[in-house]
Amino acid sequence: MATKLDSLRREYLRGGLHRANLPADPFTQFRTWFEQVVTAEVCDPSAMVLATVASNGQPSQRTVLLKELDATGFVFYSNTESRKGRELAANPQASLLFPWNVIERQVKVCGRVEPLGRDAAQHYFGSRPRESQLAALASPQSQVIASREDLLQRFEAVKSRYGEGDIPLPDNWGGYRLVPSEVEFWQGGAYRLHDCFRYQLAAAGDWQLDRIAP
Repeated sequence: MATKLDSLRREYLRGGLHRANLPADPFTQFRTWFEQVVTAEVCDPSAMVLATVASNGQPSQRTVLLKELDATGFVFYSNTESRKGRELAANPQASLLFPWNVIERQVKVCGRVEPLGRDAAQHYFGSRPRESQLAALASPQSQVIASREDLLQRFEAVKSRYGEGDIPLPDNWGGYRLVPSEVEFWQGGAYRLHDCFRYQLAAAGDWQLDRIAP
């Protein structure tokens, strides 16, 4: 490898995060940061890394898109027979990471994932571009396939089957909501003395806020 990994470094100097400016709940803070990320024109602001754990204890990660933030959690959609779908069915504990590195921020969310109802999945599926709907039917997500050509042939077959008609919601496609028990906000700081604050859900239902050492 030509690049020396141990020489790749930079200082984080964009600003700090102060307890006095933080609201009582993490949802309000997340919305504030998310609007700032959008305003800053960060690429793929809704992209988040979803981590799940297999029955043998092996963690697995992939990038999914946040599609809704409501009063109870973070919503995304997926093939329910994919690796993440199978792992969530067996162990609903998961975490999310929003890697907004270009503005020196990250948000980590930990909690329990709950499946959404069929109506919510149908509503969102119907709002997707037609090609994305077809792709959801064509792709056997997480399964071994022979080649990209094979995948494209499956796509064309599905496209031909439905023509200009309505595309049905696949039986193996649905939504999930991660209900957080912990949300951590990280802001880069000089000398690697970053600002990190963690919200933890208390038994009474309110949020405990603590500064965490970087």
